[in-house]
Amino acid sequence: MFTGLVEHLGTVTSIKEQDTTSSGGGGWSVTIGQAKPILSDCSIGDSICINGACLTVTEFDEDSFKVGLAPETLARTDLGDLKVGSKVNLERAMATGARYGGHFVQGHVDSTARIVSRQPDGNSIRLIFELPESAEHYMEAIIEKGYIALDGTSLTITEVDDTQRRFGVMLIAHTQDKVVLTDKKEGDKINVEIDVVCKNVEKIVKSALQGSGQAGGAIEALVEKVVERTLRKHQLI
Repeated sequence: MFTGLVEHLGTVTSIKEQDTTSSGGGGWSVTIGQAKPILSDCSIGDSICINGACLTVTEFDEDSFKVGLAPETLARTDLGDLKVGSKVNLERAMATGARYGGHFVQGHVDSTARIVSRQPDGNSIRLIFELPESAEHYMEAIIEKGYIALDGTSLTITEVDDTQRRFGVMLIAHTQDKVVLTDKKEGDKINVEIDVVCKNVEKIVKSALQGSGQAGGAIEALVEKVVERTLRKHQLI
């Protein structure tokens, strides 16, 4: 579990599409350097969120660490587009007893989105994103003033346009210095994780309204009882 509060910006130092070393596992691997500030308590097997994707540390030293990218990760995220020299957002898994800022971030990317507009607003930046058609159903869980994680950064949604599959956020000056989103341009892709609380509430409510499951059955029975009571009151049955 993560918070969406980026701890540090690392740099991609190596990308191997077929890493046959013991820490590579024969698949894609990425090594992130300039990461010393988040590696003081690192262990093999730890989870580190890279641009919003929760990944497992397979190798590390004082300044860098390696992770593997599974086919599902490559399909769901934009991590396959990284190049040597790319900057990435880094966040360690939340520590027990730590203050909880941001929002509940799983590090499970739902989709990518494309930046369609980037406009300065005072010392802030307003950004508009568009989801692909394949991810249109996620718009139901994207609500104004709700949370969203973009490249692993916890942000507040400022506007929503369901018809165009678009939503907006604002980057304040403090955030701009600490995340990779600041340097991305119109047309670039970002990783999106919808607020897990909102997704779960949406599923429960939809299930109830559609009459499926225990919740749906309970609501259906309640509605039937109210209808029957009303009909009896008016002597219609």
